[in-house]
Amino acid sequence: MARALAKSTVERFRKRLEEERAHLEAQIADYEREIEEARMTEASSDRSPDPGNPEASSVKLEYAKELSIEQNSVDLLGKVRHALMRIEAGTYGTCESCGKPIPVERLDALPYATFCVECAARAS
Repeated sequence: MARALAKSTVERFRKRLEEERAHLEAQIADYEREIEEARMTEASSDRSPDPGNPEASSVKLEYAKELSIEQNSVDLLGKVRHALMRIEAGTYGTCESCGKPIPVERLDALPYATFCVECAARAS
């Protein structure tokens, strides 16, 4: 049975989550720049006199990939921010479903986890 987290453990996770938040925010900003560049390239490709331009298809595929990666990063950033809010509220490390402590091993793997293993399995 997992027990409530020690303050030092919560602080370790806070530091890790804050670093992850900063990393994701920078990554998202990079993706947004790349997407804008792809959008500009796509716009110029669309005006190309050759409608069968293979480069236009490649650019569109790259643009779609960047959008997908950015969305995944945005989703993860939301989870990280939620975990940091839970730290501030004093509820970090407690399952949002059953109220039992989330094992440290699970938080080591997913520091933004909000459910214990059992509740996460039921939610899937």
